Amino acid sequence: MELAYIPSPSRGVWNLGPIPLRAYAFCIIIGVFVAVWLGNKRWVARGGRSGTVADIAVWAVPFGLVGGRLYHVITDYELYFTPGRDWVNAFKVWEGGLGIWGAIALGAVGAWIGCRRRGIPLPAYADAIAPGIAFAQAIGRWGNWFNQELYGRETHVPWALHITSTAGDRVPGYYHPTFLYESLWCVGVGLLVIWADRRFNLGHGRAFALYVAAYCVGRGWIEYMRVDDAHHILGLRLNDWTAMIVFLLAVAYMVVSARLRPGREAVVEPDAADGSDEDDAEAAPVVSGGDAQDRAETGTEADVEDEAEDEGKDKTEADADAGDTAEADGPESSETKDAAESVTKKG
Repeated sequence: MELAYIPSPSRGVWNLGPIPLRAYAFCIIIGVFVAVWLGNKRWVARGGRSGTVADIAVWAVPFGLVGGRLYHVITDYELYFTPGRDWVNAFKVWEGGLGIWGAIALGAVGAWIGCRRRGIPLPAYADAIAPGIAFAQAIGRWGNWFNQELYGRETHVPWALHITSTAGDRVPGYYHPTFLYESLWCVGVGLLVIWADRRFNLGHGRAFALYVAAYCVGRGWIEYMRVDDAHHILGLRLNDWTAMIVFLLAVAYMVVSARLRPGREAVVEPDAADGSDEDDAEAAPVVSGGDAQDRAETGTEADVEDEAEDEGKDKTEADADAGDTAEADGPESSETKDAAESVTKKG
């Protein structure tokens, strides 16, 4: 018995009356919300409008779920379409089985539709949402922990995952927690993209390409540790080959894009500025014609009263000045009058 290990949950489903609450589904939903929240913050920081990321996600997320399920069913068709298997199980997404390669590919198609409807360049949107996707994957991998799936080889390390379920040909024991390795790797990828985007001012889809390339590096060595059934080509698991090919394509895109379109997009959402002006105009108070006329008349009357008061003050000051002048000239006038009378008597 191992002294230290990671225990597996005893259950991954809780029933609320007739409604099953599945931990796997909750992990995916929480991941989507985190991706949209962070993507929205990054989109606004780039000059876009708040809410645009969520509007496009309405297209991208359903497409991504369908693409992820299709990739899983196609690459593991023997689980659903061989003798003794029920093909209806291919639609039971809640039981697990989403391929990230198909989710990103078809999710990009949905995002392209949403971007096209709003006149937004897809690469700019992809750059904004890239680290959020990595964090969403990190959260979603914990759904595999609840389902006791996607673990690695047997091990005796202190962080070994204790598998207790016997369903689906599982063998109880202690294994490498590859779900945890990938979750931590995805967190690192998300932080790397955020740092590189700030440091090198990535644009035109290069931040998204960096996310893809970095994820493929981690997925390669983690996939090599897994022991679940998978198709092999030349001794390597199918997903290892997929990771290598996608990695090369992502790196090639980064190099070519940097040469053809250096820097970052100056405008990511053309109508964002116009929308801000409209919002400011709507927020300004509206004055009706009657109110405007009353205010104008009131202002005119007030101006007239002020002018009258000013004239009264000026007149008062003028009278005061005249009085002062008269008082100052009074003695001289009396003397002049007396002299005139004296001359008259002498004559």
